[in-house]
Amino acid sequence: MEEVKKDFRPQATVEVLEDGPIKITGNFMLSDSKRDIMDSPEEVYLCRCGRSKNKPYCDNSHKI
Repeated sequence: MEEVKKDFRPQATVEVLEDGPIKITGNFMLSDSKRDIMDSPEEVYLCRCGRSKNKPYCDNSHKI
């Protein structure tokens, strides 16, 4: 694995939360299946359980 330089600053950080969603923070863009750009706040939680009623966003349905 390549070593990360100390002055490296990622544009976005992707974190897979244990038993939860995927958290993305930073400067990024999301696009839908038609490649249209979606509103992208600086922090978003994406569903990975498939139960969310608000896909692609997490609505905490995984906790039920």
